[in-house]
Amino acid sequence: MSPTLQAIRLGVRRGWTEFLQSIRSTQDQGYYLFTAAAVVGYLYLRRNTEVAGTDLLLPSVSLPSILGALVAFGVVIGPASTLAMEKEDGTLLRYKAVPHGLRGYFTGQLLLQSLGLVPQLTVILVPSFLLFDGLMASSSGWFTVVWVLLLGLLALMPIGMVIGGLVPGVAKIGTWGMLPVMALAGISGVFYPIQQLWGWLQVVAQLFPMYWLSLGMRSAFLPDEAAELEIGGSWRTLETVGVLGAWAVVGAVVTPMVLRRMARRQTGSQVEAARDASLQWIR
Repeated sequence: MSPTLQAIRLGVRRGWTEFLQSIRSTQDQGYYLFTAAAVVGYLYLRRNTEVAGTDLLLPSVSLPSILGALVAFGVVIGPASTLAMEKEDGTLLRYKAVPHGLRGYFTGQLLLQSLGLVPQLTVILVPSFLLFDGLMASSSGWFTVVWVLLLGLLALMPIGMVIGGLVPGVAKIGTWGMLPVMALAGISGVFYPIQQLWGWLQVVAQLFPMYWLSLGMRSAFLPDEAAELEIGGSWRTLETVGVLGAWAVVGAVVTPMVLRRMARRQTGSQVEAARDASLQWIR
């Protein structure tokens, strides 16, 4: 077996092991349950609310958008936080010392962050399908869910890795990562129709993958006539594929460059300085 394939195989094993540890962690279990309770609770309180101009109820319209936003948040902040933390504690430096170690590391992170979406989406979807009607217009919608999520992962996860590679420390993730993601969620039609925003904000939102991920999820869950609520009165499937695909291509080109630069600059003295700074911050 070639060294590259061996590194990838070890990375897959590491990602799978960390995923199993994650779903057994009470902290992660609490996060999944809290997120599910917040989303399902909100939708349940609004279960009889009709969306203006349609005969659809709010849960069927809002759930796919919220799922898209949660996926975007998870695959950006998750890799960014992990990479920033393991850059500080020396994990990346140790992988750097092993032949093809960084390739194995990022393979593991890709698998870990992707699998992490499964329990998060499951604990929301299962009670939602039990409590609310009309969530999936047809069984073919699940095919759309799969390709939209795959394209969304390829488009968004590189952004998280770039943030984690550039951010000076894990304490800055909130400023560099969370705030921009929350701002994009606010203008991407997740909580209310994007048409209610100023025209220039609509343009800005459509430049980023979160809007298209949420739009693709709505196209999977909602009936065809619900497309009248969207810009242009259609699901714009080709545009969704094009924008998410373009972000995925850019990410595939830019991310390795950023991470190689980060790896070259990572030294033992930087790790030690980061540890000292974190200890002072804790005190």
